[in-house]
Amino acid sequence: MAENATTTLAGGVDSPPAQLRAGRPADPAEVTQSDLEKGGDAGQAEATATVSGEQSDQSSPGAEDEQNQQNDEYLQAKSELKNLRLMLRQCDRVLLLDFDLLSMSDWPDNYSLAQARRSRDLWLLSAVVAAAVFLSGLTGFVPAWVAGGGFGACVIILLLGVPFIRRIYTNKPSYLDLIWQRQRMLSDARKHVAHLEGDDGLVWQCARMAGYNASLRHGRFSDMVRLSEQRVLPRYLTKREHFRLYLIYMLEAERAYNKIQQAFFDGNQAAIDKGWQEVAAAPEPRA
Repeated sequence: MAENATTTLAGGVDSPPAQLRAGRPADPAEVTQSDLEKGGDAGQAEATATVSGEQSDQSSPGAEDEQNQQNDEYLQAKSELKNLRLMLRQCDRVLLLDFDLLSMSDWPDNYSLAQARRSRDLWLLSAVVAAAVFLSGLTGFVPAWVAGGGFGACVIILLLGVPFIRRIYTNKPSYLDLIWQRQRMLSDARKHVAHLEGDDGLVWQCARMAGYNASLRHGRFSDMVRLSEQRVLPRYLTKREHFRLYLIYMLEAERAYNKIQQAFFDGNQAAIDKGWQEVAAAPEPRA
């Protein structure tokens, strides 16, 4: 045993020195639950920030487009209400239209005029015959008593034609009365048209409302619109047909005016509901 031990020691002395070899890797450090929670919170915060940034980038152009759309609607509503207010101010005289005066419902018809003309012709013929008998008596062609009777008949017939005497035995107007009635009605209607037209020409200004009533664009009104633009329309209205045409145009213009008035009220109320106080019409101050 001693020899074996000596041999071992001797061999140990003579053998080369011991070498270190790579062993297995060291065990990883223990990860705690708090470290895992911190890492999860940091990742979630980063993900939330990324999503929020993407959403803000996406919502920013949409908000800008919506703002531009609101600005366009504001400008359009302001311009439209301004045009409507201008048309209402320029064409408000259509509300002063006198339908009875322009329609001339009491206009003497042609039949009444023909009857009055026939009565006038008979009256004149009778007076001429009586006067001829009287003149024949002066020449001795007929007896004196016949000539005297002709003279008396001529005087009576002429007196029957006097207006205040004629009203005693008949209520029918004479031919001259009917002619004067027509002329008076034309004169009154012409004065009314001149009042409506004013200094600016109402028909010409109402032509702007054709967008709310297409009948105002009809070709039969073109000459009347042109004369109204030249401020000479009343003097060219000389017949009843002219005034009837003017009345038809005014009725169509009144329909368009009512539509414009309703559109103005609706637009004004919409502007108030949207908070556009600058667009809405402000009430006039009371005196």
